[in-house]
Amino acid sequence: MSNTIENSDKNNVESNSSQGVNDQNQFSSANAAMLQQQMLLAQMQQNQTQDDEIDLAELWRAIWAGKFTIIAISFIFAVASIFFALSKPNVYKASVILAPASAKGGAGGLAALAGQFGGLASMAGINLGGGGGDKTALALEIIKSRSFIENFVAKHNLLVPIMAAENWDMTTDTLIINSELYDQASKKWLREVKAPKKPEPSSWEAYKEFSRLLAVSQDKTTAMVTIEIEYFSPAMAQQWLNWLIKDVNEFMREQDQQEAQNSIDYLKKQLENIQVASMETVFYQLIEEQTKNMMLTQVKAEYVLKTIDPAQVPDEKAGPKRALIVVLGTMLGGMLSVLIVLIRYFSNNKPNKKPN
Repeated sequence: MSNTIENSDKNNVESNSSQGVNDQNQFSSANAAMLQQQMLLAQMQQNQTQDDEIDLAELWRAIWAGKFTIIAISFIFAVASIFFALSKPNVYKASVILAPASAKGGAGGLAALAGQFGGLASMAGINLGGGGGDKTALALEIIKSRSFIENFVAKHNLLVPIMAAENWDMTTDTLIINSELYDQASKKWLREVKAPKKPEPSSWEAYKEFSRLLAVSQDKTTAMVTIEIEYFSPAMAQQWLNWLIKDVNEFMREQDQQEAQNSIDYLKKQLENIQVASMETVFYQLIEEQTKNMMLTQVKAEYVLKTIDPAQVPDEKAGPKRALIVVLGTMLGGMLSVLIVLIRYFSNNKPNKKPN
């Protein structure tokens, strides 16, 4: 009986020990597999890093080997930039600084009437306003509008200078007209265009070209307005700017005069049908204020925009910036030449690399 128990215990110990050995072998195998996998991943990452690395020494050798190509291409671009910069005509910029013209002259009476009889005036189709804005924003939008610019170009005969001029002769102070576009002797347009365009530029083309020459801005802090015109001739740029300010003031003046006169005519017509004496008094007050408003439009020379710093004939050109054109052109040539050299170098050396 005791022998049987001893044999059983012995067998259990042997089986437990063999099971432990098997577990240990399995654990060792798993560790070995994981270690092998990590080594493989590390090797793959190292190979990828080596493939992606940029050898600065090799890059320098490639650039040095193609130095003559780089110098030649950069020189060609530099010379081309010089010729391009010299071919561009000088452009001069005339500028004027304006301030909103004060609207206080007749605003007091109109403001008082607007508070008392604003509703009645609105029913009569009359705008009394709330204190008289300076109308500067409206004037600036009118300056940039298509209809105003088209009328401005037509009024001052600016179609040929805008659309056909190509340079300015400083010695004779005259514009140089492109003979392929306009014949000065016969005063006939010769430009070749495709339909629906015609040899003579349309008002829309003149508007787009003049808008390219014109710049209008307003300082939000001080409300000062700056208007600039760039053109080949400095004297013409100044003249156009003076005409522009005068015309926009006249345009706004005529509009307000017409509006005031229409209001007066309407009020006088309505007076004929009024039976109440108190209403007649109101209408007479409205007529009085509109008459004052019309008087102010006739008195003020600079009706909407008042000149602070008048336009002067510029002595120095505003463009083109020839030095900057040459520098940028040379840099572009240098970068393009380096790119060509590197592509050619690595394309020629690629077949010589041995596969791993």
